[in-house]
Amino acid sequence: MTRIDDTFARLAETGGKAFVAYMMGCDPDFDRSLEIMRGLPDAGVDIIELGMPFTDPMADGATIQAAGQRALAAGGSVSRVLEMVRAFRADNNSTPIVLMGYYNPIYAREGGVPRFLADAAEAGVDGLIVVDLPPEEDAELCLPAREVGLNFIRLATPTTDDRRLPAVVKNTSGFVYYVSVTGITGGPAANAAEVAPEVARIRASANLPVVVGFGISTPEAARAVASVADGCVVGSAIVRLIGEGRPVPEILSFVAELSAGAHSA
Repeated sequence: MTRIDDTFARLAETGGKAFVAYMMGCDPDFDRSLEIMRGLPDAGVDIIELGMPFTDPMADGATIQAAGQRALAAGGSVSRVLEMVRAFRADNNSTPIVLMGYYNPIYAREGGVPRFLADAAEAGVDGLIVVDLPPEEDAELCLPAREVGLNFIRLATPTTDDRRLPAVVKNTSGFVYYVSVTGITGGPAANAAEVAPEVARIRASANLPVVVGFGISTPEAARAVASVADGCVVGSAIVRLIGEGRPVPEILSFVAELSAGAHSA
């Protein structure tokens, strides 16, 4: 079992819901990003989703695109993000970390997939979300990742119908990430009433926790969405504060409000 599996097992014992916080690695620079990351668990974050900066993030809106550009300008890379994970693990060996990104920086990195997976496992990564590798390409990264003990988390969307869903969840582990809206990050607000039947449909097919992201930016929205799922993800709302240069305590205070909303569901 990974830290992700352990987290959901612990939450299930009490009926609790998971709060997942997304941040871009190395945004706006390595040191400040690591400071924020280290503060997330005390702010109530159950799982950290850490972005790997990339020049062409097709699933992300303007806020996270800008975060990636800031990170790249500061020397951010897959290797630097893994250094962040190692530094975080020096003080925290319990909070799950999921790397989120795209296949190109993994494939093009020296040593390719085998070295990336070895480095990620050694650094203390628990799972991967790679949004541009469909199930038809599971042999590229998904299956090798699972062989080294990493969860491979797949996204389902409002357009994932009953014919497509079995393929999407077949090799998924850890949890299923349900994208609540059609579009990119930072888009329209999620509607809990519309999300609920989709979560039930995915649970029935996957037998895995379902965590909902996209379109969640307030404690109230986090509570509403978490109440119909196994947890929720907030990304753009947090990244926006980082991009505005807000003080780290202010950012973490906002994260704590979001987590309190999700945990009250």
